[in-house]
Amino acid sequence: MSSVLLGDAHGISVVDFKPFLDGSAKQDVASAILDSFKRVGFVYLINHGIPEDKIKGMFEWSKRFFDQPMEVKQLAPHPPSGTHHRGYSAPGREKVVQHLYDDKDIKDSRAKAPDVKESFECGWEENVGSPNIWLPDGVLPGFKEACMDFYSTCHETELEILRAITVGLGISEDYLVKYHDGHENQMRLLHYPSVPAEQLKDDKIVRIGAHSDFGSITLLLQDDIGGLEIEDPNTPGEFNSAPPVEGALIVNAADLMMRWSNDVIRSTVHRVRAPLNAKTVNGMVPERYSIPYFCSPERTAVVECLPGTYTADKPPKYEPISALEYIMRRLASNY
Repeated sequence: MSSVLLGDAHGISVVDFKPFLDGSAKQDVASAILDSFKRVGFVYLINHGIPEDKIKGMFEWSKRFFDQPMEVKQLAPHPPSGTHHRGYSAPGREKVVQHLYDDKDIKDSRAKAPDVKESFECGWEENVGSPNIWLPDGVLPGFKEACMDFYSTCHETELEILRAITVGLGISEDYLVKYHDGHENQMRLLHYPSVPAEQLKDDKIVRIGAHSDFGSITLLLQDDIGGLEIEDPNTPGEFNSAPPVEGALIVNAADLMMRWSNDVIRSTVHRVRAPLNAKTVNGMVPERYSIPYFCSPERTAVVECLPGTYTADKPPKYEPISALEYIMRRLASNY
């Protein structure tokens, strides 16, 4: 397995994904990914299959979009409903919350301050329940097409990672793939404006508060600024940097995957703060761009603990639940 392990970044394994994609060392790669998911819930993948030119191009489109005047970006407004994550959200619009299931929890658990970021979100173009919200025709031509092309490319990579997870667990390679048609995924373009370093350090403002994702897995591409931190699995409340690794795709398991795996796989709380050793200019932390791609099963899927993750001595911890019921609870809590 050592040939596929390229090192680690603050305890998160850096894995060469190419031997899985070309079939030369599928089991070794799958085992390395699963081991990192078990330990910390995150893994870095090198040679992940998303072309570098497409990544560069999507970041360029993201910057072009966020450079538009506010009145232009607001032409594709995020709807008031928190269950319809599409369109543009201005800084301070969203408050990330954690594990909410009733009104009291929502009141008590909301972030103290809104997250200082702006975002644009899109999904499958033919999703009738959550239709995409684009800028009007003629405004930033080519943006919609670039987003949809990149969305499809990320979906292809998602399926390969899901295959690796099941190979690692010793079950059918397509066991998870059949639940993930890409129709319920969400791509988010994120821009974190430059902010005062002291306010960020003192938690007077927040980039993204501590949270875990709620779907199956999340793919994350980020620039070289940094700031992502994950909770130490052995010391709750203590966070470690997950620094940018050149050429890497960061993948983290989300809450539904943890439930699906009978807690064999971790869904780890993470946040975005000031990057370590950030070079400030006049006391300001530099702006940051990232592209998370949130993967969820089709909403009719019934999620029950995967074969091989339980035994007679270690029975399933969770009752079956529909993906729709679980995800709608979590989506509604963020707005």
